[in-house]
Amino acid sequence: MKRLLCAFIPAALAALAVAARADDDRAGPDDNKPPEGFTALFNGKDLTGWKGLVELPDRAKLTPEQLAKKQEEANRKYLPHWKVVDGVLTYDGKGQSLQTVKDYGNFELYVDWKIGRKGDSGIYLRGNPQVQIWDNPEGSGGLYNNKHHPRKPLLVADKPVGQWNRFHILMKGDRVTVYLNGKKVVDDTPLENYWQPGKPLPARGPIELQHHGDKLWFKNIYVKELRETGGTKD
Repeated sequence: MKRLLCAFIPAALAALAVAARADDDRAGPDDNKPPEGFTALFNGKDLTGWKGLVELPDRAKLTPEQLAKKQEEANRKYLPHWKVVDGVLTYDGKGQSLQTVKDYGNFELYVDWKIGRKGDSGIYLRGNPQVQIWDNPEGSGGLYNNKHHPRKPLLVADKPVGQWNRFHILMKGDRVTVYLNGKKVVDDTPLENYWQPGKPLPARGPIELQHHGDKLWFKNIYVKELRETGGTKD
């Protein structure tokens, strides 16, 4: 009998661990419900408010008719790779980035994200890369593509791979502050114009969830638009 119990207990604990991981892949009852003053960019049900990637350099060169055709192609090609599974926005790593239908100027943003081992992604602000997400000793949250301003996070605040992390991002003008899991990792740092180096950052642009060939999970994506002075937009 003791032998049977000794054999059973490890197997039971392993099963519970698997169940716990499975539960963590599902949205909870309080997920995807925006706090007061915020709008949910992801409703936990479908891709309303999102579209396939058409990058800023291409967008600026296209006529409205050309852009509409290009957008239709991007949606057809890329959106099938982004699915909602149990209230979580899930990416299979085989398509391209997802971007908001709406463009944003100054804003406050929350994003919960999860990656696998060696995973790589990021959050584009106004269509420019990026607030870094990755499994790397340097840590996530830095403005990775900066050349002349700080690009690395102030500290490593990532949770272990496979667990949920939360960004709290404030963007005012070209300056960005990032909190990762409640710790400040970027402090009022300019985000540089990646597409047109040396030129001012666009005043408005989409928020993007970056494709980098890895599986990704997102939930609780909330935004509040701000005035140029930093107050809430009417």
